[in-house]
Amino acid sequence: MDATTAALVGATGGAGTTRSCLELATALAANGDDVAVLDAAYDTQGLARQCRGRLAPDMTALVTDESDQSLSAGLVEFERAENTTLTALERAELPEPGRVACCPASAPFERLARAKTPEAAQQLEHRIEEATDAFDHVLVDTPPLATNPAVAAVTTADRVGILTPATAEGLDATQRTRGRLQDVGTAADAVLAVDRIDEGELSDEDADAVIPRLEADVPSGLQSEQGVQALEAVADSLLDVTVALPTAEDGLAETLGSLRPE
Repeated sequence: MDATTAALVGATGGAGTTRSCLELATALAANGDDVAVLDAAYDTQGLARQCRGRLAPDMTALVTDESDQSLSAGLVEFERAENTTLTALERAELPEPGRVACCPASAPFERLARAKTPEAAQQLEHRIEEATDAFDHVLVDTPPLATNPAVAAVTTADRVGILTPATAEGLDATQRTRGRLQDVGTAADAVLAVDRIDEGELSDEDADAVIPRLEADVPSGLQSEQGVQALEAVADSLLDVTVALPTAEDGLAETLGSLRPE
């Protein structure tokens, strides 16, 4: 399978990489693609909070104690909460939805520490490559570039997107991240700003796409025409993939069917 891998790396802590990975994955699945979301942000364990079901083995186990197991053993199907199923999409014109599967980190401190070693980072590289055998796209939830897992993610992925707050501070952090990417031998393919671009802070030249700040439960990007357009722009700028999701005339349409099981 000719899969595309992308690391979404935060320019700052709390930039929203976990949510952005899931929102983008959901949009790609609505377009008919199968998507894996892999967790390299071990400390926050934010992806685990969005997944239901048995989280064992988690990603840290798969790069340390259980590296002999298949990645599929740690994958959890991502499902929308009941109150987030209304979308701005015209269901009748959508293809058969793809699946979204996640491999979160959910581990005690001792294993978190071991998962950050250079040896474990090499295993993470293998896991990213392994995911390409079963998915159309592989998204890696990546923390700011200061740990071995983050370096492994950005140097292994085909594409790298910097996720940044749409503020002057975010612009400074983006430039620092660009420098760190250069230091490890790679570069950003896209800068994704969260929220709107304010005049005097980030300009259109500073960000390739803007992700609106979303307050509802994950995922909710497909609930509005603005969110749909934003996620289409993210897919285009980060993955060079055309996502064309038809919006309903009345703004809200029928539910987008549950993600199909494996």
